[in-house]
Amino acid sequence: MSDPRPQLALREWRRHLLSPLTVTALAAVSAVLCLTGPFGTLASLSLLPRAGYWATLTVSGYAIGSLISAAVLRPGKPLVQHLVRILIAGGLTGVAMTALVSVVNWPVFGSPPFGAETVALAGPTLVISVIVMAVIDLFSRKLSPTEAGMQDTPQAVLLLDRLPFDKRGPLVAISVEDHYVRVRTTKGEEMILMRLADAIREVGATPGAQVHRSHWAAFDQVAAVTRDGDRAVLQMTIGGDIPVSRRHIPTIKEAGLLPR
Repeated sequence: MSDPRPQLALREWRRHLLSPLTVTALAAVSAVLCLTGPFGTLASLSLLPRAGYWATLTVSGYAIGSLISAAVLRPGKPLVQHLVRILIAGGLTGVAMTALVSVVNWPVFGSPPFGAETVALAGPTLVISVIVMAVIDLFSRKLSPTEAGMQDTPQAVLLLDRLPFDKRGPLVAISVEDHYVRVRTTKGEEMILMRLADAIREVGATPGAQVHRSHWAAFDQVAAVTRDGDRAVLQMTIGGDIPVSRRHIPTIKEAGLLPR
């Protein structure tokens, strides 16, 4: 069976780019850049060419940056590793943007691509790209649906709205797989491109908890619990077992799944 994750990533990426919020934000940024005309474009280009120039760079740059971010930045990594990934993602975006600007400037300004001007452009572009990537990562971590005021009904299981209709049922477990979470319900499983922490925020009033750095389990879907040294294993009513790490043993004890 072919791996569905690349197709899921592209689907989520396209959906994000075409969302009204993203389109509005990109249009606003393009308009501001067109009106202010930075880097000498106000004097060297008339209104319509300047609008097309900045719209091309804004939309293409954001599309490239968001795609690289989705491919490189992964949830659940230690802080140092995550910072390194931000630098890598920003660096790759900077290289791509330098090449893009160099190619776009050729027909617009007559500057030969990948010449001396490209070398001069590379440094500032790399720095800006790393900073932008860090800001994007910060906002994506902080602005969850709950924190952004989007979750008006805390009891709703918003995560189920992301699933195909035929797989919407009581939650059983959520597990991390690379950039994705595998959402298991009593009616099936589905891979969703999101972080585990964000998925947990959308379980609503479902009784359960994160029992491992990569797993969340619904307590009412636990069929049996087995001790494994200082850890444990949850046998779920549907699907595979869920491991419980040592630090989360108190959680399942408080839930009554293990004696205190």
